[in-house]
Amino acid sequence: MLYAFELSGEHPEIPAAEVLSVLSSNGLEYSVFENYLSCLVVDIFSDSVSDEDIFWMMRNVMPDVLAMTHSISKVIEITDVDEEAILSAAERFHATDYLKEDETFVVRAKRLGDNSVLKSVDLEGKIGGRIYRQGFRASLKGADVTFRLTLTDKAVFGVLAAAVDRGAYEHRSPQKKPFFYPGVLMPRVARALSNIAGAKTDAVVVDPFCGTAGILLEAGLLGSVVLGVDAQEKIVVGAAVNLGGYAQSTGELLSKEERETSTDLIRYDLFVGDACGLPFEDGIADAVITDPPYGRSAAIKAESLERLYDESFKEMFRVLKIGKKAVVVSEIEVEKFALDAGFQIENIYKQRVHKSLTRTITVLNKN
Repeated sequence: MLYAFELSGEHPEIPAAEVLSVLSSNGLEYSVFENYLSCLVVDIFSDSVSDEDIFWMMRNVMPDVLAMTHSISKVIEITDVDEEAILSAAERFHATDYLKEDETFVVRAKRLGDNSVLKSVDLEGKIGGRIYRQGFRASLKGADVTFRLTLTDKAVFGVLAAAVDRGAYEHRSPQKKPFFYPGVLMPRVARALSNIAGAKTDAVVVDPFCGTAGILLEAGLLGSVVLGVDAQEKIVVGAAVNLGGYAQSTGELLSKEERETSTDLIRYDLFVGDACGLPFEDGIADAVITDPPYGRSAAIKAESLERLYDESFKEMFRVLKIGKKAVVVSEIEVEKFALDAGFQIENIYKQRVHKSLTRTITVLNKN
C-alpha cells in the first residue's frame, strides 16, 4: 500500500529520514517507492497489521509524531505531470472505494517546487467534477473526505489521511518556554532528531549536555523517559521547569496550578554533572541525543574541547544499548571521536542555520 508524505523544505534529507525512522519505530515494514522533490512515497506492508489499521495509524498516530512532514495521503495513482494523464486517473478510480453514500468530498492540489506549470485550482475543479458525476456531493468546508493531488516530479493523486499541525511546535519555541536560554535547537529539529534516534513510548533517552532540555522535551512528548545532565546547576533547574511545564499527551503548556495537580507529566530525571563521567549504568539508554557545547568556556571547563569530546563520546557509547542509535549535533566534525569510542557512522547531515553557522548532525550506531 503506497503512502505519500509531503515533506517540509527545512532540509533535503532529514524529513525523509524522520518518516522512515517513525515507520520502523511503529513496527511497520516498508520499502521506498520513490523520493520525489519534497514528497516521499513509501510502500508500507505488514503481515500482522491490516490495511485498515495502517490507515488508522497514518491518520491518528503519525501526525502527532512527525515534525518535518506537512501531510500524509494514501496513494490512488501516480501519473506524469500532465493534465490529460491526471484527469484520466480521476476518471478511472472508483470514488465508492473512498466515500460512503452520504459523505461529502473536496479536492485539494499542492504544487511543490517550480517544476509544474499546471494550475492547482483548475485541476481541483476538474477532478471534483469527475467525482461529482459519480454521484457524490462536494463541500468546500467540512468535507468528510479530502482527495489530495501533489504536483512534484510526478502527479501523486490520493486520499488525505492526515495533515500535520506544525504550528504546535511554534508554541514550544525557546522564547515561549518557562525557562529561556539562547542558542538552543528549535523544537521541530529537536523532534525530528528524536524520531531518528528512536525516541518513543517507554524508551530511555539520555542527553549528556541537556542545557534547557529542548531535546529532552521533544523526546519526552513522544512518551520516552528522559535523563539529562548539565554542568551548570542553574541550567539544570531551568531544564526541570521546562520539562515539568508541558502536558505529556498534548504538548500544551500547563498553568502553575495544573502542574501541581496533573498526572499527565513528562517522566524525567536531571543531574548536575560531567558528560565525561555520566551518572548512569552501562547500557541504560535506548537513545542518546545531544547538542554538545563547542565554545571556549566549554573547553576551559574540560581543559580542552578535544578532551571533552573524546571522553563524552566514550561515555555515550558506554550508556547506550547495543543496536541503538546516538544523534549528535555539533559545529565541528566528530567522526574521529565517534569512531574512537566504538560507534559506527550511519549518516552525516549538514544543516545551514545562517551564513556563519552550519550544523553537523551525525547519526551513530552501537553494533
